[in-house]
Amino acid sequence: MTEIANTPAIAQSPTQPPSLVSVHPGDHFAIRFAPLSLDEVYGLADDAANGAIVVMSGMVRNHTDGKSVVALEYQAYEPMALRVFQKIAAEIRASWTDVTHVVIHHRVGRLGIGEISVLVAVGCPHRSEAFAACKYAIDTLKHNAPIWKKEHWADGSTSWVSIGACEQPVEDC
Repeated sequence: MTEIANTPAIAQSPTQPPSLVSVHPGDHFAIRFAPLSLDEVYGLADDAANGAIVVMSGMVRNHTDGKSVVALEYQAYEPMALRVFQKIAAEIRASWTDVTHVVIHHRVGRLGIGEISVLVAVGCPHRSEAFAACKYAIDTLKHNAPIWKKEHWADGSTSWVSIGACEQPVEDC
């Protein structure tokens, strides 16, 4: 599990990078092998200044393009993906200045039908901005984050699909 949160870095040995580093105090980013929690993500986005918290929950469905799916397997280049999550939050704050919290959590590993693969939550005083910022976050994540999924088909075959091929120039990846 790798996280970036609004807490100070955890002390570790000099050869290991910290698992938590400081970012905007209202933001939290994680890539986890363990199941994601709607309650946790909602709680991280909660704030007395909010008039709305919009949560987007992406989950494993049982079909893609007319083919039966039995599972998905996610892999991520975690350090880069977390930087992409941070960049998304910064872009959100530049466009929607009243946003109080941006929370992005993504799963890795094998997930069955109905399991949550990604959670994005945005807290904001107004619902229209919260909806727009949340949509921007998931759309941008899917386009830019170095996260891949392997679809496991009912016929026993598999295929890898990039959900964040980092199609930007190298300096932006």
